[in-house]
Amino acid sequence: MTTALAAPQRDLILAGPVGSLDSYIQAVNAVPVLSAEEEQQLARRFRDEQDLEAARQLVLSQLRFVVHIARGYLGYGLPLGDLIQEGNIGLMKAVKRFDPEMNVRLVSFAVHWIRAEIHEFVLRNWRLVKVATTKAQRKLFFNLRKAKKHLGWLSQEETEAVAKDLGVSAREVTEMEQRLSAHDLAFDPAPDADDEEAFAPAHFLPNPDPDPATSVEADDWHDQASERLAAAMTQLDERSREILAARWLAEKKTTLQVLADRYGVSAERIRQLESQAIRKLRSKLAV
Repeated sequence: MTTALAAPQRDLILAGPVGSLDSYIQAVNAVPVLSAEEEQQLARRFRDEQDLEAARQLVLSQLRFVVHIARGYLGYGLPLGDLIQEGNIGLMKAVKRFDPEMNVRLVSFAVHWIRAEIHEFVLRNWRLVKVATTKAQRKLFFNLRKAKKHLGWLSQEETEAVAKDLGVSAREVTEMEQRLSAHDLAFDPAPDADDEEAFAPAHFLPNPDPDPATSVEADDWHDQASERLAAAMTQLDERSREILAARWLAEKKTTLQVLADRYGVSAERIRQLESQAIRKLRSKLAV
């Protein structure tokens, strides 16, 4: 079997491209490539004995292929180091699920897992707004650029041909082409040097403050209601006014029993007087 790397160097590579990307790529390219027999032996050790050292050697031997796959996604404008890290996650998932009895090389099995993790990363970070959520949209997202033969818009014939090749509708092809050609608009961008003010979506939101006319109307209604209530209270007898004031206008509501003790009647009588006074106020205010 090929000579294993020293532990410090091995752990540094497994940490991913956290420092110099060129140094990382140089390091992974220096890792020896395993033969088919060595690969199967390590895979059996990991599967049967849960040997983590065997799993590490399998991952290290495939890191160069992750770099190669990640380079194919540079057209989306995302950092290569981030793409590699996501691809490494997919590689580790593939090693965990790899079955040496399938009689295939690990790299052939791992390609699906590596691409799947990179795809998810691209979809999460390529735009502020998601451009692909359904299965058909995801398929279009990663294949439409390859299918387009020029930088201009697809013709009707080309749209139908792409739709047929990818197994989607022509409408979905047109919608994805529009999404890929669009650009994110900042919600509240800073104005340009030549502009006196900025024009952004944030400026077209309704003002959360109440409408002045509505505020004036509410204040007038409150003042009028207060005046009418005060006038209606003056038409009640003194005991009824005191009971309502103690029960509804005081900061701390007085209990029926306290008022019953004050006036030398039962609590039920106080409740009746309160109800009668409220009905009189309602009749006065309804006029």
